[in-house]
Amino acid sequence: MAAATHKPARRRTLRYAASAMAAAAVPPMAGAATPASAATVADKAPLRLFPLSAVRLTASPFLEAQQTDLRYIMALNPDRLLAPFLREAGLKPKEASYGNWESTGLDGHMGGHYLTALALMSAATGDEEVLKRLNYFVAELQRCQASNGDGYIGGVPGGAAAWRDIAQGKLQADGFSVNGKWVPWYNLHKLYAGLRDAHVYAGNQDARAMLIALCDWTIGLISHLSEEQMQNMLRCEHGGMNEVLADVSEMTGQQKYMDLAIRFSHQAILRPLEDGKDQLTGLHANTQIPKVIGFKRIGDITGRRDWQKAAQFFWQTVHDHRTVAIGGNSVKEHFHDQNDFSSMIEEVEGPETCNTYNMLKLTGLLFLGDAKGSYADYYERALYNHILGSQRPHSGGFVYFTPMRPNHYRVYSQPQQGMWCCVGSGLESHAKYGEFIYAHRGDNLYVNLFIPSTLNWREQGVSIRQSNRFPDEGSSTITVKGNKTFTLKIRYPEWVAPGALRVAVNGKQVAASIGADRYVSVRRQWRDGDKVDIALPMTTRLEQMPDKSNYYAVLHGPVVLAAKTNPFPDEKLNFLADDSRMGHIASGPVSPLQTAPVLVDDSPAFAGRFKPVSGRALTFVAPGLVDGKDGKQGTTFVPFFRVHDSRYMVYWPYATAADLAATRAKAAEDEAARLELDARTIDQVAPGEQQPESDHFFKAEGGESGLAKGRRWRHATSWFSYDLTDKKSEARALLLTYSKGDAGRRFDILVNGQLLAEVALDAKAAQELYTVEYPIAPAMVAAAGGKLVVKFVARSGSTAGGLYGLRLLR
Repeated sequence: MAAATHKPARRRTLRYAASAMAAAAVPPMAGAATPASAATVADKAPLRLFPLSAVRLTASPFLEAQQTDLRYIMALNPDRLLAPFLREAGLKPKEASYGNWESTGLDGHMGGHYLTALALMSAATGDEEVLKRLNYFVAELQRCQASNGDGYIGGVPGGAAAWRDIAQGKLQADGFSVNGKWVPWYNLHKLYAGLRDAHVYAGNQDARAMLIALCDWTIGLISHLSEEQMQNMLRCEHGGMNEVLADVSEMTGQQKYMDLAIRFSHQAILRPLEDGKDQLTGLHANTQIPKVIGFKRIGDITGRRDWQKAAQFFWQTVHDHRTVAIGGNSVKEHFHDQNDFSSMIEEVEGPETCNTYNMLKLTGLLFLGDAKGSYADYYERALYNHILGSQRPHSGGFVYFTPMRPNHYRVYSQPQQGMWCCVGSGLESHAKYGEFIYAHRGDNLYVNLFIPSTLNWREQGVSIRQSNRFPDEGSSTITVKGNKTFTLKIRYPEWVAPGALRVAVNGKQVAASIGADRYVSVRRQWRDGDKVDIALPMTTRLEQMPDKSNYYAVLHGPVVLAAKTNPFPDEKLNFLADDSRMGHIASGPVSPLQTAPVLVDDSPAFAGRFKPVSGRALTFVAPGLVDGKDGKQGTTFVPFFRVHDSRYMVYWPYATAADLAATRAKAAEDEAARLELDARTIDQVAPGEQQPESDHFFKAEGGESGLAKGRRWRHATSWFSYDLTDKKSEARALLLTYSKGDAGRRFDILVNGQLLAEVALDAKAAQELYTVEYPIAPAMVAAAGGKLVVKFVARSGSTAGGLYGLRLLR
C-alpha cells in the first residue's frame, strides 16, 4: 500500500497523559498578585507539557546535538532496518539487514526506535523529508502486517513458531530469553512504541490502526495463559509493554487494553516498591525502569495511588542512593549495593545511557503528577551531563557505557555499525530536547529548563522566546509576544543559593520568592514585547560519591566539570566502536588507579580553589590542587559534555598531603591482583547477567539464573554453554568461580565437544565464593580456530553449576 500523506499531530505524547486540547484559559486579570479565583482554577487544571511541535530550539549546544542527530537518522538506511520485518512476514527484503544486534537475535528492535526517532524529529523540526521517510516506513510495516494476516508485525527470528508455542502455554523463560529467543517482548515493545509515536507526534493514522491490530493480536496470544505463566514470562526483560498498552487504552477508551497492560505488569518488582522496600541490588537496571514507567501510567489512568506511590518510591531511591553526578546509574548494567560504589570506580562499564533515557521519561511523568522543582533539577542534571554528553559532536555516534573509572574513555557507534539499545534510545533522546523545557497548567506557564527556544502557546495566543548563553553564562531572558494575563513560573534551581536568583521585568526587579513547589511566580497582564531577565548565579561545588568514599565530582551550577587526561602518552585509542557484539565497551588498557590524579588539600572543603579562566566559558583551573601526572602542567576543568575522544576524569580521589602516599599505596595494593588477572584474561562472561551472556551467545536447556549475596549465578538441570573468542589462539586455562553452597553438584565441562574436566563441587574451600583453574591443552586451542564453545553438562540427577564467574586466560 502506498504511503498516505499525513499532517503532524498537534498533541503531546500519550505517555505524558496529554490530549489534543489544553485546559481552558483563565480570563485576563490585571495586577501583580495572583487572584484567588484564577489560582484556584489553575491549581485544579491538569499539568501538561506542550506538544513537541510547539517548541523550537534556537542556537545552543542542544540545537547542535539535534542537528547532528538528524544527520545520523537520515544516514541510516530504512530498507536495512525494515529487512527483519519483511523477512519474518515472508516478503523479500529490499536490502540486507544491519549487523550486530540486528542480525544476531534482536532483529528489528532498531526499527521500532527508528520509527519513534523519525516521529520525534518530525515534530521537533517540521522537516518534510523526515516525515516522508516516516510515512514510507509505516507503509512498509503495513505490508508486513497484511502479509502476516493476524495483526502481528515483528523481526524476531523464527518468531511465528515462538509465538505459537507461547500461545499454547509452552514457556521457558529466563532473565533475557523466552523459548530461546532474545528478549522478544522487549524487542516487540520498540515497535509498539514506534507505531504509537508515529501517530501521536506525526499524525499517521495508519500507524494507529496497525498498533491497535497488534494489541489485539497480543490479547489473543496470551488469552490462555494463567497468571502464573504470565508472571513467569515477565521474568524476561520486556521493555515498557505495560506502559504502551496503557497508552492504547487511553487512546481508544477500551478497557481490554488496560486489562492487558495490568497483565504485563511484573508483580515481583511492583510489590516491594508498593511497600517502600528497596530490593534493587543485583537487578538488571534498565529492565526495571520501563516497568516502573508503566506502573506510573497505569496508576495515573486508573487512579491507583498504590501504583503511583510505587513509581515515586522507585524514583526516589534510585535518585537518592544509586545515581552519580552525571545523573546516570548502574555498573555493568546492574544496580550495585547502594552502600558500596567501589565498582563504579573500578569497572569500565559505568552508567548505561538507556537507563538515563528511561529515568527522564519517569521523571517527566512524576513531574506532571506533582510539579516539584526537584524533578526538574534531576532532569536538568541528567540532560546536560549524561544525555548531551552521550553523542559525539559533528560526526554523530552514541555511547553505551560512560565509565566513571578515572582515566578511562568512551566509544561511539557509527551509522552503519553498532546497533545497540543505546543507539536506538540515542536516536530518540537528541530529537526531543524541546519536550520538557516548558509546561502549563491553566494559565500558569512553567519554565523548567533554561534552553534557548521559542514556544507557541496556541491556547493562550501567546508566544515566548527564551534567549541565553546558558550554561556558559548564568542568566536567561524571556520575551513575550502577545497580550495576555498569565502566571510565569520560573524554576528556582537547587544549585542557586537561597535569595540569589533575581527576576526583572522590563528592567525593574520584581519579588522572587520561592513557592512550595520551588518555582518563582510572576503574574501580570503581559504586553507584547515584555522582557523578563533571570539572573542565575552559579557557584562551584563538590559532590562526594554517594557511598561517602573519598571520590569527588566537581560541579559549576548544574554542570559536571571534567578534565581530559593522557596517562599513556604514546597510545592511539580508537574511539569508534566496531561491529562486534562487545564493541560497545571501551576495552582499551585500563590505567591503574594509583596513577590517577589526586585532589590534595588539608580539608575536603576545597571548592573555593577553582578559578575561572579569563575569556574561556565554563573553564577552570585549581592551582596546586591536583597532584598527579597532569598536576605540574596544570589541569583544566571543562564541562563533561564537551569532553570527547579522550580519556578523562569525572570522579577524583581526594587525600590530604600527609595521606597521599598511603592513599596511592593502598590503591596499588587493591588493584595489583585485579590488574594481573585482567592482563591474563582473553575473554570473560558474567554468568546470569543479560548482556554479557547474550554477547557470548548463551544457550541452555533447563537453564536458570539468580542472585545470591549480591552476585549473579547461572546453573542448569541439563546444560548451558557460552561461545568464547580467542582470536590469537592464546588460551591456556579456564578460571571458574563457584559457591560452597552448591557442594555435591556434579557436572562435566566440555570445550568444542571435548571433555575438559569432570567436576564435583565440595565444601572445602576457604571462602564462600572460590575459583578453580582448568588447564586447556594446546592441541585443543589450536583446533578451535579462535572460537571455544564452553558447555556445562549436568550429570544424572544433578545440576550443572552454579557458575558465578568465567574467564578465559592466556
